[in-house]
Amino acid sequence: MRFKLTPIYVIINHMFEKKLKKKVQKAVEELFGVSVDLKNIELETPEKESHGDLATNIAFKLASELGKNPEETARVLSKKVTGDFFTAENKSGFINFRLTDQALENRAREVNEFERKKKKKTMVLDYSSPNIAKPFGIGHLRSTIVGQAIYNIYKFNGWKCVGVNHLGDWGTQYGKLIRQIKKEDENPEDLSIEDLEKLYVEFHKEAKKNPEIEKEGKRWFKRLEEGDPKATEIWEICVEKSMREFQKIYDLLEVDIDHHIGESFYQDKMEAVIKEAKKKNVARESEGALIVDFDEEMSPAMLLKSDGGTTYFTRDLATVKYRINRWNPDLFIYEIGADQKLHMKQLFKTVEMLGWKKRSNFMHVAHGMYRLKDGAMSTRKGKTVHLKEVLEEAVKRAEEIIEASETSGKMTEEEKEEAAEKIGVGAVKYADLKKHYKKDIVFDWDKVLNLKGNSGPYLQYTTLRAKSVLKKAGDFNFQISNLSEKERRIIKRIGEFENILDAAERNFTPSSIANFTYQLAKEFNIFYNEMPILEAPSKKERAQRLSVTKASFATLKKSLELLGIPLPEKM
Repeated sequence: MRFKLTPIYVIINHMFEKKLKKKVQKAVEELFGVSVDLKNIELETPEKESHGDLATNIAFKLASELGKNPEETARVLSKKVTGDFFTAENKSGFINFRLTDQALENRAREVNEFERKKKKKTMVLDYSSPNIAKPFGIGHLRSTIVGQAIYNIYKFNGWKCVGVNHLGDWGTQYGKLIRQIKKEDENPEDLSIEDLEKLYVEFHKEAKKNPEIEKEGKRWFKRLEEGDPKATEIWEICVEKSMREFQKIYDLLEVDIDHHIGESFYQDKMEAVIKEAKKKNVARESEGALIVDFDEEMSPAMLLKSDGGTTYFTRDLATVKYRINRWNPDLFIYEIGADQKLHMKQLFKTVEMLGWKKRSNFMHVAHGMYRLKDGAMSTRKGKTVHLKEVLEEAVKRAEEIIEASETSGKMTEEEKEEAAEKIGVGAVKYADLKKHYKKDIVFDWDKVLNLKGNSGPYLQYTTLRAKSVLKKAGDFNFQISNLSEKERRIIKRIGEFENILDAAERNFTPSSIANFTYQLAKEFNIFYNEMPILEAPSKKERAQRLSVTKASFATLKKSLELLGIPLPEKM
């Protein structure tokens, strides 16, 4: 008989595990007079369901130490630990535990309530953070939706959460853009956000032939920093146009970030940080610039350029200081691309060197990058995919599927429109969220817009299927007893939810919730197709199957909410 350790696929929550381990510990002490540490009582999940829900090899260890027969030791222990929540039996020296119907019913009831204790902890999450004067690209999708899912998970788990959209609205790139607008004698009021992106691309094409214009871009940014009226006017128009466009995307994605604070906000907050870094000997001069040196640990970070201009690093330090003063969070999470790993390491180390916070207070959720089949995306080179186009195409494909479906004739045009939008957007979001955030994604229209199989629409449809059954059923008494294997498998799966949530919080992985939800949806659909619910053979079986359906619906719905996957009224 073989067993495998399963760190994520845990069929019961921590409370049951701890309860069982303590019961085994007490039985060992009472029967054999031996003290055993809870850490040495290992629980594993048998590969075959017929071998129970959990198993331990503690009887082998005891028998070896005490010179006893393993099977007899297991038999005696099994009899002692059987109780309200578990039945236990000896299987060739292993003690196999099986959850009782009472335990499963308790979990099924609890999952409908989703009560969480409030934690006296605050988390600030930095996510989305697109650059102004550029259309929202597919590359910013990951930070936006993974970040929002992490926010949802932490908030549900009892944290006080503060979401911040740290907009890229400051830096040399805006000096370059202003230079190009002035050169082309354009009226910024007449330019769309797509026009602004084209001007930025044109600047870099020109700079390849004439590198000297890079200096012009830097000079214009210096003028912007110094408050030059013309530069400021152009910049403000670019910011306003960009924010209007970004909000359209956020509305479509159903993403609501608490605070939109651009880098420019920290302009008057950097001087104090620079002075403190000098005073504490964290910064030193080098070839006219001011840097933070990390010895051989990593390359230096620049606080001031040789011309006195500030850097992205300076603004990020001022940002941390501001967040400490305003919210004093226990945890700072940055949902930012993996290409910023060095920058984040430098930032976290400098914060620690300044004595503001410990390194353990910071987490960089370094997501993998969206790439094209022929290489990395680049706005400078004009190699981007606009998110707006992706979402519009997803909605269009969803519309086509709805029109071809059997339910199309039963839906109003308004209902079709609402469903197409939520199905299309849900497909795009889930295609990303089901992957571990560390993985790179090669952009493929068909994969991003997947509407079948392991997809957002599949989960939406399954959730609505369960909801529809409950709506037709009306009132019933919640009860679970003498479960069939299919029913039992679903309730056990639902029992994983607590551990999945803990893992998603601990590892910053919405993907673990996405994969759990897909498995539950598959198991519910098997149950739905093979076991009549409303037309069950008896009133008792009908109530039980409706109870399983209710627990499934509650869990599916909550999972989709945490992932930020919208649920249409009809499909």
